[in-house]
Amino acid sequence: RARKKKRRIRREILALPRRSVVLAEDETDLLLFPPLRAAWSPRGQSAEVLLSGWNARRVVFGVMNLRTGNRLFLPRQKQRGEDFRAFLDLIHDHYRGWHVALLLDEDPSHTAQGSKSLAERMKMTLLWLPKRAPSLNPMDTLWGQGKDEISANKQYATIDEQVDRFHGFLSGLTDHEALHTAGIFSKRFWLKRTLSK
Repeated sequence: RARKKKRRIRREILALPRRSVVLAEDETDLLLFPPLRAAWSPRGQSAEVLLSGWNARRVVFGVMNLRTGNRLFLPRQKQRGEDFRAFLDLIHDHYRGWHVALLLDEDPSHTAQGSKSLAERMKMTLLWLPKRAPSLNPMDTLWGQGKDEISANKQYATIDEQVDRFHGFLSGLTDHEALHTAGIFSKRFWLKRTLSK
């Protein structure tokens, strides 16, 4: 079934109008309490990660142009339909004059009727990924790199400081670095041949 969906997505990309962009879309949660990763510490001693306060949360919405590496991000308090629709507005404004195709999963904020209706009014094509297949979305790899670099093993004074640094790190990558980091240059990237046509 996943193979069928992948074939369908490839066909849909090849059938897109001439002035089209293909964007991978995804969200990630940032928590004030950091993700724990392997770290160095003196032999026989556990590494300390100090935590305090309430575990605040933010959601960062992001897209990456799979041909150019250009990225857009939008931090929000939650991941609801209205938050996703605010992100669709941002994408639409940025890519005015282009036909937008979004590669995305079936999160409820994406599949909400209001979200699908807005995408239709904006004439966006929604390319639905197979369920439980994060490896097919290159944004997932980009999020992981950002969290390893910015969030792992350290707590910031505020969640907003962490969001600013996370956003700064991912926005600071060159387009080439972003494509490389996300694995799009890999010979095994599942859309490599499709995007080169």
